[in-house]
Amino acid sequence: MKQWIETEEHICETPDETFKLGVKIAESLSGGEVIMLSGGLGAGKTLMTKGIVSALGFDENEVNSPSFTLVNIYDTEKFNVYHVDLWRVEGENDPSIGLEEILNDENSVVIIEWAEKIKNLPISSRKKISVKIEGQGDEKRKIMISRSE
Repeated sequence: MKQWIETEEHICETPDETFKLGVKIAESLSGGEVIMLSGGLGAGKTLMTKGIVSALGFDENEVNSPSFTLVNIYDTEKFNVYHVDLWRVEGENDPSIGLEEILNDENSVVIIEWAEKIKNLPISSRKKISVKIEGQGDEKRKIMISRSE
């Protein structure tokens, strides 16, 4: 079982600060990470994803929530990024996701919105970053980031 080795708390007053926190997360990525985003509707999960992906050399304007397509793939300058949105999915065994296949690409970065919907994520060999976002609308955000090796 992996240990959570680091936890950070951030307060983001504006959407721009949430975006910049995504950029900061991206600066620590080396490939092989799974970033699990949780938070309510409008919390800023996709905005944070835009920050991460833009820092990796992909056009942030091409990043959108895959709520209906379930998965978007961004071919960044560093590695492939899989952007998964589980909002409409009933459980981790939903075959439409193809999550197990995505997780087999161990050099990629996988970003999962609504990650709390998955109880047993098969990622024992991957580094995990858990991001919990509290707040929505015009409220400031409290963002907790935990990492495991």
